[in-house]
Amino acid sequence: MNQPPENDNRWYPQYPMIGISALILRDERMLLVKRSKEPSKGKWSIPGGRLELGETISEAVMREVLEECDVRIDVIRVLEVMDNIIKDDDGKIRYHFVLIDLLANYVSGEPRAQSDAQECCWITPAELDGLEMNPRLRAVITRALQQKTWRE
Repeated sequence: MNQPPENDNRWYPQYPMIGISALILRDERMLLVKRSKEPSKGKWSIPGGRLELGETISEAVMREVLEECDVRIDVIRVLEVMDNIIKDDDGKIRYHFVLIDLLANYVSGEPRAQSDAQECCWITPAELDGLEMNPRLRAVITRALQQKTWRE
């Protein structure tokens, strides 16, 4: 993993941070982004970012998706909450996020990669197999699909 920028307070934090992201559904497809930054740089993910002080998780994920993909969404519900903790070679906490994955419906906009995204595109569940992504996220998406999430 590359060295983080010195001014990036996500690395070696004093306390856990809260990350929010959305599994966005539209006509039997989901919106994915290719990450342009660590962690998971170059891997496919669902769009999202950090919760800011004073925001609800719904407000934060709507803002982040708009900033990252130029897409407006309607939040349905929380899918899953998990930890992402990365330690360095000395055992120090290098990165710690509490991740909140939300389910959302597409409202408007044509996806354009912006801010933290290299690329973004709509894919079908069948197209997931060929994409490099975090195994935790793949499991979240798989569970959501098995729960017939498409029809919510």
